[in-house]
Amino acid sequence: MKTIGLLGGMSWESTASYYRVINEGIKAELGGLHSARIVLYSVDFEPVEKLQQAGDWDAAAKLLADAAQGVQAAGADCVLICANTMHKVAPQVERAVDIPLLHIADATGEALVRAGIRKAGLLGTAFTMEQDFYRGRLADMHGLEVIVPGAEDRALVHRVIYEELCLGKTGSASRQAYLGIIDDLTRRGAEAVILGCTEIALLVSQDDTTARLFDTASLHAQQAVEFALKGDG
Repeated sequence: MKTIGLLGGMSWESTASYYRVINEGIKAELGGLHSARIVLYSVDFEPVEKLQQAGDWDAAAKLLADAAQGVQAAGADCVLICANTMHKVAPQVERAVDIPLLHIADATGEALVRAGIRKAGLLGTAFTMEQDFYRGRLADMHGLEVIVPGAEDRALVHRVIYEELCLGKTGSASRQAYLGIIDDLTRRGAEAVILGCTEIALLVSQDDTTARLFDTASLHAQQAVEFALKGDG
């Protein structure tokens, strides 16, 4: 079994989900008392969030690149950035290490294509919904058409992520607001909706809506399990 390197803490609330899903996946595949071999570097999210808001992506990239080098030095065979937004600096992180970076948009795009989805709605931070580093990869590498909510709804989704979900708060009013936005994306032709922030699955689940939801954190974690077991008997 290969060792999985995780860059977490963005926020730790969703990183805990990665740890659970990866270990459940290894147990399901290998049985017995098996669990995953994991090296976790958990950053302090407060300074990372300040760099995001300031637009200082170079400093954010260096922070994560240094963390990636740390997990590589500790024996990791791959590295995952446990956050959608911070994949904006994935190219810099990838260049900093000799082990493969498993990209969250690829895990998501491959799952959508397997499911026969061609047009998907995207929820996430404003950075993820509005910039090209994520939407562009889904379009260019996976042939997907991606649509996002209108400006007011994007602002609401972004605010709830930072002011509630990253603090472990899951209110019913925010859940209903998100479900309304999901319904609107479906009316606009989305065949599925990408939960493109690793915290969103803490607020809404497939049980809450008839729209098909794709939880990026879970898909990314499953990608790590497949990598760890690839080539093993």
